[in-house]
Amino acid sequence: MISFIIKMKPVFIIEHLEPKLWPWCLIEYKNISEIVGKNNLLFTNIRKSDVRKLKKYGDVITKSVKDISLANCCILDPEAKKELSPKEAGKIDYLIFGGILGDNPPKKRTKSELTKFMKNSQVRNIGKKQLSTDSAVYVVKQIILGKKLSEISFRDSIEIKINEIESVILPYRYPLINGKPNISKELVRYLIKNPLIS
Repeated sequence: MISFIIKMKPVFIIEHLEPKLWPWCLIEYKNISEIVGKNNLLFTNIRKSDVRKLKKYGDVITKSVKDISLANCCILDPEAKKELSPKEAGKIDYLIFGGILGDNPPKKRTKSELTKFMKNSQVRNIGKKQLSTDSAVYVVKQIILGKKLSEISFRDSIEIKINEIESVILPYRYPLINGKPNISKELVRYLIKNPLIS
């Protein structure tokens, strides 16, 4: 077990699976911290040079979650056969998410880079569509709070207007809050300033 984490259940673990801590990743990770609270968040597989950047958002270790012995954990993977339910979500100690900048079409990286290495973990999906990491965390938190996945509304693909003639299409699934996609305002500002940068 991770002895230094004495927190509320569950702990949300983000296994960083990108070669760098891209600005987009950092924005999503900051948003995740706001969603679940820094005391319930652990970033794993982080390069030493990036540890300081993430410390204010949660606990950070350089070791991969694949090299940590965890009991009662669950990987969120779109390729999983079984859907996460509110009943079981509330009983899980560690929820593990792949920190990935998605591809279109998806490359199933959570399964190939995480799930297949953690044979003792439960594996659940929150739908088969690809979500951003912070959206996935938001949805799982809603499920922990008692909502079934079928009770959460989504929009598939959103368009960010850059100017009168340009826009950026994000081909992912976003949960809706009061009819509007739940996307970080900081990310929207970043995309407007950097429309061609991923």
